[in-house]
Amino acid sequence: MNQEYGASQIQVLEGLEPVRKRPGMYIGSTGPRGLHHLVYEVVDNSIDEALAGYCSEIYVALENDGSVVVVDNGRGIPVEIHPQTGKSTVETVLTVLHAGGKFGSGGYKVSGGLHGVGISVVNALSEWVEVTVKRDGKIHNQRYQRGNPITGLNVIGDTNETGTSVRFKPDPTIFEEVEFKYETLEHRLRELAFLNKGIKIILEDKRIDKQKKKEFHYDGGLIEFIKHLNKTRNAIHDDIIYFEKKVGEYIVEISMQYTDVYTENIYSFANNINTHEGGSHLSGFKTALTRTLNDYARKNNFIKEKDSNLSGEDIREGLTAIVSVKIPEPQFEGQTKTKLGNTEIRGIVEGVTVEEFGAFLEENPSSARIIVDKALRAQRAREAAKKARELTRRKNVLESTSLPGKLADCSEKDASRSEIFLVEGDSAGGSAKQGRDRATQAILPLRGKILNVEKSRLDKILNSEEIRNMITAFGCGVGNEFDSSKLRYHKIIIMTDADVDGAHIRTLLLTFFFRYMRPLIDNGYVYIAQPPLYKIKKGKQEYYAYSDKELNETLEKIGRGSVDIQRYKGLGEMNAEQLWETTMNPETRTLLQVSIQDAALADEIFSMLMGDKVEPRRNFIEENAKYVDNLDI
Repeated sequence: MNQEYGASQIQVLEGLEPVRKRPGMYIGSTGPRGLHHLVYEVVDNSIDEALAGYCSEIYVALENDGSVVVVDNGRGIPVEIHPQTGKSTVETVLTVLHAGGKFGSGGYKVSGGLHGVGISVVNALSEWVEVTVKRDGKIHNQRYQRGNPITGLNVIGDTNETGTSVRFKPDPTIFEEVEFKYETLEHRLRELAFLNKGIKIILEDKRIDKQKKKEFHYDGGLIEFIKHLNKTRNAIHDDIIYFEKKVGEYIVEISMQYTDVYTENIYSFANNINTHEGGSHLSGFKTALTRTLNDYARKNNFIKEKDSNLSGEDIREGLTAIVSVKIPEPQFEGQTKTKLGNTEIRGIVEGVTVEEFGAFLEENPSSARIIVDKALRAQRAREAAKKARELTRRKNVLESTSLPGKLADCSEKDASRSEIFLVEGDSAGGSAKQGRDRATQAILPLRGKILNVEKSRLDKILNSEEIRNMITAFGCGVGNEFDSSKLRYHKIIIMTDADVDGAHIRTLLLTFFFRYMRPLIDNGYVYIAQPPLYKIKKGKQEYYAYSDKELNETLEKIGRGSVDIQRYKGLGEMNAEQLWETTMNPETRTLLQVSIQDAALADEIFSMLMGDKVEPRRNFIEENAKYVDNLDI
């Protein structure tokens, strides 16, 4: 088949057309993450003004019509005609990709938005945008529709203030849903206020029945960030370690504190961007931490000459830390900007940390002793865990002797086509084993509630039979030895009862995956099954409802007379055929994929729900009780 392939087949998209054609390339997705990203792009412009020293307050409001407004008291976007485009600078910034004060020199020394997609992309993906600029004594205003200006830049009044207001409504023809989540914005705006001490950010929800308002303003910056992250944990030393240093054009800011938990929680940022995958700045910090604590411990005879050094893993146990760098030319690896690539920053962060952390240890011997003792205990536990881990290893993936009668494996050996159901109890396990597709579906029944890993070290965790069974069945190891390439199932499906106990077991499993098998979640391998809540029988017809809303809709459709409604308390109440049809059949089931949009928020929630501190958990329950529709007691 000989198809013509010439110039006429090459499509040239002009202006903002490519953004509307391929939105995912610019904002990652057209789901909730991409939707909220629009707000962050506009806020980033205001933050850049703050970093340059011209803006002290940012106001963000969710309006009742579905739009969002972001107002700052910065200098205001320039309004004069741009020499290259012949349009006003406001229109240039809003309609030309990669136009802004971050390109070339002279605009901003440090900017979080260089690899950001910019306000022009927000304009392209919005039903409408209204920009108001206060500058040079005048108030200027312009409106856009789906990326195109529908008015000129008009002067609508006089003012002695400066600043920019951007109001936009996301385009419902592009986004899967256009409803903003207050909590998602709240978390990111609070984070920005922590990372940029002194700036005031106000978030207001003006939507009917959702009205609320919060102000974020932290003169303590990263110190207050650490306090916030550790509010659900017990710190083992009172003083929060903090240092900030300028090296040439680079600024390194680090804050940290040790707690009594058994996992590390280190978050890294470059120019306010959360570098989820770390990078050179995080590597420099970790190297310096290990070197400095080992040097201190040896110098003070906490580690004897014949003893081996503490590993980085030992030293980071229980550590909560923020590593934030501001750099003039950030190089981010990958489309999502989650890994910092600048090699020079590694040595800078390492040098600053060795000097400042070393000084802290020398000046605070009692805290230093507590930190070293914690690391030494972690070292002993790591050795014990190493022995326990040997028990979970299989000689090969076909050998299932370590799981006698527990794992009903599938015959498929291709992991991408295999799935495993983690089922609560033998009763539901029996129905699941009978109802499954034996070729691709494995069943692992779990007896009772697994260990709460939030309160246990890895050596104790590996002594739990239920957890060992899971690790062995998955085949990919645990903790630092985790290897995704050895995973035997690309769908790990948690299938628990739709009641309080089932929810608790689900949370315990998710806590374990998040703390010790995090790549399972990051790579999208973890799912939650959605069993029905109700069976509705009318005559010989049977219907299933997965929520109270669906129950009412079904009753409206079939009529409410002489209807038998069964509320399922557990999976065991369903026979094998019902369980297959409603919950396990890939053709008809609904699965929820577990994802982590923000690791810091997930960490906060897990430690609050599963940790030792009662007060934060009580507050959370009191705040959220009103959102619970159905609670089994």
